[in-house]
Amino acid sequence: MRMPGWAGSGRPGRDLALAGASLGGGLAVYGVGLQPQFPWAPDVPRACFLLPLLAVSVAVGLRRVATRTGLAVGTVAVLADAALGVSVGSTVIYTQVLYDTCVYGPSRVRRWLLRVTVGLTVGSTALGLLVWGWRGAGFGVPFALLGVLPVVTGVSVRQYRDQAAAERTRAEQTARLVELDRRQAVLAERARMARELHDVVANHLSAVALHATAVLAAPGLDRPRVEAALRVIRESSVQGMTEMRQLVGLLREPSADPVQEATRVRLAELDQLLARMAAAGLRVRTTVEGRPRPLPVGVDLAAYRIVQESLTNALRHGRGTAELTVAYRPTEVVVTVENPVRSDRPGAGGTAGAGLPGGGAGLIGMRERATLLDGEFTGGLRDGCWRVRAALPTGASA
Repeated sequence: MRMPGWAGSGRPGRDLALAGASLGGGLAVYGVGLQPQFPWAPDVPRACFLLPLLAVSVAVGLRRVATRTGLAVGTVAVLADAALGVSVGSTVIYTQVLYDTCVYGPSRVRRWLLRVTVGLTVGSTALGLLVWGWRGAGFGVPFALLGVLPVVTGVSVRQYRDQAAAERTRAEQTARLVELDRRQAVLAERARMARELHDVVANHLSAVALHATAVLAAPGLDRPRVEAALRVIRESSVQGMTEMRQLVGLLREPSADPVQEATRVRLAELDQLLARMAAAGLRVRTTVEGRPRPLPVGVDLAAYRIVQESLTNALRHGRGTAELTVAYRPTEVVVTVENPVRSDRPGAGGTAGAGLPGGGAGLIGMRERATLLDGEFTGGLRDGCWRVRAALPTGASA
């Protein structure tokens, strides 16, 4: 059966309904005539018991909005009822006041009520033993049933509710952390895709732009030179389109091993890259230190992309020459690219396209690749040359 909206959990209507039910039950007990239980004042009219009953019922209605006030009103009412001779209705309703105070009141009040009720139980039991001997041991039972039991029950319920609230808060925090982790993963994936797109597209398009600019800026070129420039443009375009299709295919339909699929290029294929750079007009002197060996796929791809980006920058902004060093060390591979920086801007020749604007993402992408692998990256001018160095860890000694 569904509760009406006004009597829902936490609503004032529910507290008022409980107070009305308590008053109705107390009036029913009053009608039966269960007062007084201890007629030490036989001349007191029975109607006097109605005032404490009404007050303790009002205290039940204040259980949420004014807990301590309700406890004070209920305690005064039950003491007045006890002075008149103790009625069953007011006493039972007061146990509800004690329970509500422990559930909705502050922790200090709960601890105080537990001490008082336990003290009254122990004290009454001791008094009964002193006055009536062993027969008086049951004198403390009413205090235990009507005082300690509702207080302990209320304290237990409050602890369970506090624990449930703490668990809900912890679950919400965990959900927030999961959402933050998901957003970080999305941002990291977007950054990785941006690096791949830049490396796949920008490097080949740079070669295309360089040679197209050279053809446009140098009138009167003979047929062989035009054909050579167009051949480089075509090769760079086809290679860029091929790698672009591979990357788009990987993003559209991930394979069982996306790392292997993404690693189409590696240091073992540097000869092809150097051939394309030579055709574009960049002379590269290569030095290999140590014995080449298979590298982790992530390190292999990052090293190749760093070399590719560095040589492209040398082609665009250098003097047509560069030095490449690949050093295979026991726990890392180090790639170094150094090229003289061109100060003038000639208008023709193989490097005529130098000076084309760049987005500045190349250096950032190289640094990010090295950082993701816990490697070291440096790049900048040194003795009139632009020098890029990346040290990428490969793990244990090979």
